[in-house]
Amino acid sequence: MKYNKFLVGILGLTLSLTACKKDLDISNTNLPTPESAQNEAGVLSFAQGAIYRNGFYDLKYSDGVYGRYWAGTIGFQELMGDIIGAEAANAYMNQIGCPNQVTLDDGTVVLNPASIKTQYALCRYVNQNAQGVSNTTNYQWSYMYNMITAANGVLDLCKKVTFSGTGADTKKATVKAWAYWWKGYAYSQIGSMYYAGIIQNNTPSQASTNGNYVTKEAIITEANANYDSCATALGTASSLADYTATITKLVPTFLIKGKGGALTTDMWKRNINTMKARNILVNTPVSAMSAAQWNTILTLTNDGVKSTDLIFTARTDAAGSFIESTVADKTSQSTATGSTNTYKLSERWVQEFRAGDKRKDNNVLTLASVGLFNTDRGNSFNTRYTLKNGGNALAGVVTYSNTTSGANEITIAATYEENELMKAEALIKTGAIDLGVKSIDAVRTYQGAGLAAIAAGSTAAAAYEELRAERRIALAFKGLSFYDARRWEIIAPDKSRTNCTVVSSTAKVSTKATIVYGYLDYWDVPDNELAYNPAASGSAPTKNPKQ
Repeated sequence: MKYNKFLVGILGLTLSLTACKKDLDISNTNLPTPESAQNEAGVLSFAQGAIYRNGFYDLKYSDGVYGRYWAGTIGFQELMGDIIGAEAANAYMNQIGCPNQVTLDDGTVVLNPASIKTQYALCRYVNQNAQGVSNTTNYQWSYMYNMITAANGVLDLCKKVTFSGTGADTKKATVKAWAYWWKGYAYSQIGSMYYAGIIQNNTPSQASTNGNYVTKEAIITEANANYDSCATALGTASSLADYTATITKLVPTFLIKGKGGALTTDMWKRNINTMKARNILVNTPVSAMSAAQWNTILTLTNDGVKSTDLIFTARTDAAGSFIESTVADKTSQSTATGSTNTYKLSERWVQEFRAGDKRKDNNVLTLASVGLFNTDRGNSFNTRYTLKNGGNALAGVVTYSNTTSGANEITIAATYEENELMKAEALIKTGAIDLGVKSIDAVRTYQGAGLAAIAAGSTAAAAYEELRAERRIALAFKGLSFYDARRWEIIAPDKSRTNCTVVSSTAKVSTKATIVYGYLDYWDVPDNELAYNPAASGSAPTKNPKQ
């Protein structure tokens, strides 16, 4: 990977979390190995700031409309997953989530109103270096390779820094585990979204071009290898006291609350198992899943995140450390939706709630008037609903939106809900249907849905429909909805989703509408990268062959 003006690495960024500024002592961030990071305190601060700022916040470019990584980059995926909608044209976000065609109940066909009529064509049009910051497909690539470069820098420092005390080896192992975890995370994001990628293990002092593009499958293999390296490092952390002290310094103080905090080594290993199970699930069409894959998912999720485990989270803080805290709807795409906000709440998401679900009661408000938006911006984003900021205070029920600084906890990696629903799906698909629906019930109980248990003896089809709807409700705003739509094979131009709720431009409600999304399943490698770092001879194809 070339260190160019678009794909900014660790070398030229301010590697500090503002909220933890007193803990950071990096005097010259333009050096590959800052002098102040050549000691134990320095490398710990460097490891924390480098990952969070580079991976989730700092690019040379960003936009105040769609926000940074979690609101913007993941927001684009939630648009394509039809959890939210948007009419803002920044970075073509209104078009990236605009279906090719919607057929209403009365037979009216509403086509994509943009001048570029299909998302396939749009993805190729925007993916030009000349588009610069308007290239929607470049953001995830840039953020995640920033994170990989940062993690490589941390690993490089671990070779040079002498850690103190009898627990020195544990401290070093913990920092290495941290770097390997985030490399696994970043490669998972790349391999799950792009048709090809780069395996970049150079240290910041080895800023040489790497034009060896490999397949998305090879990127996922690399992701899992880094997760395995993380687990191996955790296995050598023999001093509990030194491990706990180190991980507490790596996780920002303002994130050590709620579900976030200083994970034990066992909790962390279970987080790894959940993420490895995800890598299988989201990158394989359901129709192509083998019995061996379902059984591997069962093995991983049986030792995956528990309901009592700590996980990796994000939230705002007053200083806006790596998630904006001053713009209400930029903390995440779920924080505030409505007729005046960037993101609108999809009718298709709201229709997934089962009658009596307290999660809907706690979070979904009916707008005083139907949200009708510019007809030249889309064909499916009109809505009757918005999220209730702060919820309705129903005890024990999950709250999706809260704009109060620090109140909106964003789960950024593995969660109990995801783990349990992957287990449920694998059980259903391997014939253990009653056990599978119990896992669905467990997630609903965990989130306070207040729904009656699914009846024993459900058919495989009925159980799977509950699973499908529950994944869309319980895992909304977590960057998984597009992956699900892709593996359920409803996004291709020759596929469709039926029985959809759609509000027309005249506020007429259809409940049996058909949507042809026509979305590209894996994005091409961004031209912003290829223009400066062309593919070397023998590289894997960098463009998805689908036309």
